[in-house]
This record gives sequence, structure tokens and C-alpha cells, in this order.
Amino acid sequence: LWGLSAWMTRRIEATVPINGRFVEVDGERFHYVEEGKGPPLVMIHGLMGSSRNLTYALSGQLCEHFRVISLDRPGSGYSTRHSGTPADLPAQARQIAAFIKTLDLGKPLILGHSLGGAIALALALDHPHAVSGLVLVAPLTHPQRMLPLVFLSLAVRPAWLRRWVAHTLTLPIGLLTKDSVVKGVFAPDPAPPDFATRGGGLLGMRPDNFYAASTEINRVNDHLPEMVKRYSRLTLPIGLIYGAQDKVLDFQKHGQALASKVPGLKMQVIEGRGHMLPITATERVAALVEQVAKRARPGESVRPLNPPVALASQ
Repeated sequence: LWGLSAWMTRRIEATVPINGRFVEVDGERFHYVEEGKGPPLVMIHGLMGSSRNLTYALSGQLCEHFRVISLDRPGSGYSTRHSGTPADLPAQARQIAAFIKTLDLGKPLILGHSLGGAIALALALDHPHAVSGLVLVAPLTHPQRMLPLVFLSLAVRPAWLRRWVAHTLTLPIGLLTKDSVVKGVFAPDPAPPDFATRGGGLLGMRPDNFYAASTEINRVNDHLPEMVKRYSRLTLPIGLIYGAQDKVLDFQKHGQALASKVPGLKMQVIEGRGHMLPITATERVAALVEQVAKRARPGESVRPLNPPVALASQ
């Protein structure tokens, strides 16, 4: 099984090859894709994802007006996470702050999707010098006792067992169940037929990516309670958007709960949409980015995105 997984990993990487560039940050290699010109926008993907989740459709909407940097978080996509490198939320925020400094981005706008939203919040709380504003797309904001059903396979606690499962069972079982997993993440929206390749879905099934994601999910609640206590201190511009039918992160438990703690924060809810809004509600997310950018950089002119999108808030 170990040998089969190694062979299948090579096949996946040939099918979904490296499509960006690398930079070394604190001993880790960050893989990222950069497109467009304008104010910098750093986009952070969610659990078991990669930068391709965000470049699939969203970066194309934004790159005419922003310098869009979509990164693979450490351990995800083609970025490394070496043994001993911490995977908790503050550590990942610290790594991304160093990434921002290495690329000399100043204070970029940060877009975080799902778990990437929790990391974006940790970045704003712990490294306010590295952030001008947040766009939170279906973010994880509060501790969850139970994992979403679609991610239950990641609940492997002992590190040795996690490594063994990652290198033996993950890929064979993952290839058999990938359609149902993708369907669960997108529900009730249909998943694009090319999500596995163009959207990067296959990359998350590789052993090292599975191990990294399982490590993250086992550490994610370690610091969220303390972060929740500090949400009221956030004063930077924030945009918040969810799908009303999100099956992964409930907009009331995470979105309304966050909005109730951050003064002046308004939440947008899109009826009929699920969790993968960067792909299924691209224009709405892009319009929210433009709104937050205007508030974050009032002295700069950000051209309106075309066509204009009417937004309903809840």
C-alpha cells in the first residue's frame, strides 16, 4: 500500500503539476501564484485545499484590479511543512506574516476561505501590521466539538497512526470516495467536473497533504477559544459572507457569532449556496473584496469590478 500510494502520488503530480513559483520562508518552501497588478491581495485556502481552489475562478475576477497572490499553506498543495513545524492557527498566521514580509507586500488585503478564514483572523489579531483588511468567506470562527461529516476521515489523533494511514490507506480509499467527498463540500451546489484537476482537488489526497490536514484539524481548537475572546478588539475593515445552505460551517454558529462580537461587522448570506463560494459565487465574493478594499485604502482608487453586482446583506 505504501508503494502504491507513492506511485499514485507521482501520477497525481503529473496530472496537476506545479503552476506557480516558490519562495523560502523560515525554512519552508511556499508555493504561490501571482496574477495582476494593483493593491496586494493575499488569498488563503481552506482545509485539504490549495491555491487552485482560489485561482479556479476567483483570481480571474480580481487580477485586473489587484495584485492577487494565492498561496499554498504549509503542508498543502506544493508548499512544505517539515517535521516539527507547528500547525496551529497562531503558527500558521506567523508563517504567513513572514511570507508577506519576504515578498515585501506591505499591508495587503487578506482573503481567507474556511480554515483559511480562521488563519486570517489569527493574522489580524497577532500581526496587525501585516493586514489592511479581511475578506472572510465561509470562515471557521469558533471551536467545533464535532468535525463536519465530510472531514471525519481526518480525525486520527496519534501522530504515528496518522502517518501510517496517510501513506497506506488515504489514496486508495480517497480515489474510491472522492466524488462523494467533493459533493459534500460543495453541497447543495454542483461541483465543477474539472475540480479534481483545475481546482486542485486531487492534490489534497496525497499522503503528505492528508497528514498535514489531519494535524491541523487536531490542533485547530487549541487556540480558537482565546481568539474568540479577542474578536471585539478587531477594528480593521472586514467583509463576511456565507452560503445559507453551507453543510460544512453553519453561518449562524460561525458567521452570526463572529458578527455579534466585532463592532459594526455586517454579514452577507447568499441563499441557496453552500461552502465553496470562491467557485460557486465568484462575483459576489469579488464584489465584497472591492468593498473592503475601498474601506481599507480610502486614499487609493480601486476601479469597480464589472459588471456591478447588487449585494443583499443579512
